[in-house]
Amino acid sequence: MPYIKKEDRKVFDYLVKKLWINEDTPAGEINYLITKILLKSTGKKRTYKRLNELVGVLRCCSLEFYRRVVAPYEDKKIKENGDLPEFNQFE
Repeated sequence: MPYIKKEDRKVFDYLVKKLWINEDTPAGEINYLITKILLKSTGKKRTYKRLNELVGVLRCCSLEFYRRVVAPYEDKKIKENGDLPEFNQFE
């Protein structure tokens, strides 16, 4: 996650609040927004270094989102509904 200083987050938090995104926003529209941000951050002078950095950003965002949001949700659902027996063979 981009753990930037709290005072540096204000401008980004403001921009996020202005976006018309909520739980009903189609994934394709969120993908479009992220793609536009990435394209703007490469400009017309694209280099392998910059493109590689941005792929790394996407990868790290994906991993951190999974770790902080998806995995706890999955753990909750395992407790509610039970685990797959096949996973218990490794314990």
